[in-house]
Amino acid sequence: MFKKILVPTDGSEYSRRAFVIALKMSRQFVSEVILLHVAVTPEALGYVLSKDTAVVQEQVNLSGETVLTATCKDMEIEGVKLTIIKAAGHPSSVILDEIANKDIDLIIMGCHGYGALTGSLMGSVSQKVLAKTKQPVLLVK
Repeated sequence: MFKKILVPTDGSEYSRRAFVIALKMSRQFVSEVILLHVAVTPEALGYVLSKDTAVVQEQVNLSGETVLTATCKDMEIEGVKLTIIKAAGHPSSVILDEIANKDIDLIIMGCHGYGALTGSLMGSVSQKVLAKTKQPVLLVK
């Protein structure tokens, strides 16, 4: 039923809960889980850096490793086909690109993250993904 499950993560407790559910579902449906972390770049948020300032790819990779390590900590991933992807850009745009390019059958994501408005009713990234995708989305509280 669900061959590929995408789980975007920012390392928050909500995204860890989403990952737990994805792991359980992947065992039930023998699915691949794609764990995606998007490092937000200033350019993706509309900020222009001075000409002598740059976001170094090494910083993006380090940020991604930190978040992915936090997400996977104490998780039972044995027996699950897990693909880990690190990307940079605007989270909702990258998530939507991954959905289109990887034939994703289900998206499982936290309803909130570490964004600027974490106390809002629903996170802006999850709201954008929910509004713009045709695939089923499971939002986790």
